[in-house]
Amino acid sequence: MPRPPAPEPQDDDALMRAYAEGNAAAFERLYDRHQAALYRFVHRLLGREAGTQAEEVFQDTWLRAIEARHRWQPQGASFRTWLFTLAHHRAVDCLRRSGRETALPGSGTSADDDAPPFEPVGTAWAAWPPPGAEDLVHWRAAGRRLLDCLDALPLAQKTVFLMHHEDGLSVDDLAKALALGFETAKTRLRYAMSKLRTCMGAYLAAPVSGNGSSEAPQ
Repeated sequence: MPRPPAPEPQDDDALMRAYAEGNAAAFERLYDRHQAALYRFVHRLLGREAGTQAEEVFQDTWLRAIEARHRWQPQGASFRTWLFTLAHHRAVDCLRRSGRETALPGSGTSADDDAPPFEPVGTAWAAWPPPGAEDLVHWRAAGRRLLDCLDALPLAQKTVFLMHHEDGLSVDDLAKALALGFETAKTRLRYAMSKLRTCMGAYLAAPVSGNGSSEAPQ
């Protein structure tokens, strides 16, 4: 009896190895699996006004992945984390060329790293109304505002926030992926979270009733 065909590789590492051996379909599967997340990560990293730059970084990241296929080694990081880290480095290069970023992540120092610890003003989100079908317009506006708040973060803090929430990296894995000290990665993530909470909390006040007073959530 003829031997059944070998099963197609499923995990990213096996797909990358198969691609290095000439299996073009393996790369197509990798691209289909990660292109949406990478595209979102790059666009959020560079900001919504940097459409052309984001497209350049997105395409260049995949090109770098293709060029690296023969020397690909997981080294403890997932393929997606490696891909996001490639995109981060490409974004830094892009912003450096355009002059949009002066304190670059990965350089070991950042103006925000040396600042006093950032603390939110008041109790962020304390006055937010509970979600419900009638709040759909409100929450859509909140989503747009979150992207505005994210755009306002320094790139160093935006990077760790996105990799933590988009890729699910722990602080330790963040530090390793970005070649940062653990405390530096932890501080940047804490600053990013505090600033986003403050930015969002200041925007999403409690709804105002007809007599002009704020309605506390039930």
